[in-house]
Amino acid sequence: MKLNLKNPIVFFDLETTGININADRIVEICYLKVYPNGNEEAKTLRINPEMHIPESSSAIHGIYDEDVADCPTFKEVARNIANDIEGCDLAGFNSNRFDVPVLAEEFLRAGVDIDMTKRKLVDVQVIFHKMEQRTLSAAYKFYCEKELEDAHTAEADTRATYEVLQSQLERYADELKNDMAFLSDYSSYNKNVDFAGRMVYDENGVEVFNFGKYKGQIVSEVLKKDPGYYSWIQNSDFTLNTKAVLTKIRLRELTGK
Repeated sequence: MKLNLKNPIVFFDLETTGININADRIVEICYLKVYPNGNEEAKTLRINPEMHIPESSSAIHGIYDEDVADCPTFKEVARNIANDIEGCDLAGFNSNRFDVPVLAEEFLRAGVDIDMTKRKLVDVQVIFHKMEQRTLSAAYKFYCEKELEDAHTAEADTRATYEVLQSQLERYADELKNDMAFLSDYSSYNKNVDFAGRMVYDENGVEVFNFGKYKGQIVSEVLKKDPGYYSWIQNSDFTLNTKAVLTKIRLRELTGK
């Protein structure tokens, strides 16, 4: 089924040094850009993460230190990637919980200003789990009736994710709308304020903390009654995106803008 697109959508997948959003780095990124007219453009980049790739991670994606030793760092290609996804919605498999936050961290470390909060984010895994409860390889076999060759390579996983979404729209035509705004909303577990989900919007659209001793409490009110909590977060092991979003909320409350 052809996707009903108002904007181009970029399906993407990351292979990384690990699963720590704060600390781990990208070693490979593949993205498939699909235009409203159905045209497609694909690109795969190997990235030097500037750190050792743990053997446990290499065993999964097959990328070792020597494979990326002569590859560009993310900072060297960040602006080109940002240009490629400019004005596009984003989609992936488990992307809302992992790939989008990791990509956001890499852009922040590289000093590239890109606001991904304005994009529609479609997580094909969430749609799959709500409908069937399985993995990408199982999803590909279930929906597309094909075996996923080269699983855990960014290119294979990216292409499979695109095909799975097309098949999901056909299979659940009465329940899913071929509309990126609908799919973005449907594939979100929470209305995250920051990509890591440390803050979420409540039923009234107000930012509340989603962790710790102030879980469920309004962020702006917590910052007023416990100013030291802001400093604690800024100096602790939270993502750069979480810290930046919290700073925006704090400045908004101080300036009234």
